[in-house]
Amino acid sequence: MTIHLRVLLVAVLSLSFALPALGQSWPSRPIKILVPFAPGGSSDLAARLVAQRLQEALGQAVLVENRPGAGGILATDAVAKSAPNGYTLLLAVAGPYITAPLLQNTPYDPLRDFAPVSTLNGNPQVLVVHPDVPATNVRELIALAKAKPGKLNFSTSGPGALTEVSAIIFNQMAGVQITLVPYKGGTSAVTAILSGEAHVHFTNPSEAIPQTRAGKVRALAVTGAKAFAPMPTVPTIAESGLPGFVVETWNGVVAPAGTPPEIVNRLSDIIQALTRDPSVRQRMADTGMSPMGESPEEFKVFIQAQLSLWSRFFREYGIKAPGK
Repeated sequence: MTIHLRVLLVAVLSLSFALPALGQSWPSRPIKILVPFAPGGSSDLAARLVAQRLQEALGQAVLVENRPGAGGILATDAVAKSAPNGYTLLLAVAGPYITAPLLQNTPYDPLRDFAPVSTLNGNPQVLVVHPDVPATNVRELIALAKAKPGKLNFSTSGPGALTEVSAIIFNQMAGVQITLVPYKGGTSAVTAILSGEAHVHFTNPSEAIPQTRAGKVRALAVTGAKAFAPMPTVPTIAESGLPGFVVETWNGVVAPAGTPPEIVNRLSDIIQALTRDPSVRQRMADTGMSPMGESPEEFKVFIQAQLSLWSRFFREYGIKAPGK
């Protein structure tokens, strides 16, 4: 065996022993989960459920850091560029993770730059209006928008966020011009609709359910393919005048690409068990979440399918980000 071959063999063996050693010593310090939106929304709630369970299972502090900005792109990019050592995770959200890279040049690639850990939950969005808006259903909202082009506005979570994508799709399919107003996250966008600063908004059930019950917003429709159990009297947009309108969001956990498989699998096992816990499932259901919980391999297939689905949808309807 030549000297060069011996050196190469030693290097390969050293690496093969180093990775298991890293997995066995992990975690030896606190873990951080970045959330791409402000506190208080459904993604924040999902991250805190995960953090609590990981902390119990791993015996280390698990911190949730909300880092809103650019429709969730800032936090997503920060995790993509983090060290792949299992100490920085992302609460992945459909908007910044899937639709934003398809609509604009994001500084990360959802397939190349992340290691999928597990899906967490999915749910439709809810189309709501401020009580002062004289529309009680989707057809009336469309008629109002056509009568007053540019006078109504959509509050969105930011460029590329699913709330903005939903608004773009709604405008395109309904043939209306409701002005898009981006905010720094879901919480700010909801605050705008509650105050009357905004007229229309696509929001998560965790925000829509309590605000609708309190009379602070009016729910017109849900964006799923079928009726939504927590809001049984609210129709879907598809059956309210826009056939084919289906937009569903999801949350999952991902790590930076290159994170050792034994760490990814350990995290995934804990999160999958979390989604099967009856008490957690009930808590999710109470806030309009549908538990998911898939393996890293299944999550990767899910991401690929989502990218394909949304890419085809955008092409078919000629949808582009504003200004593109």
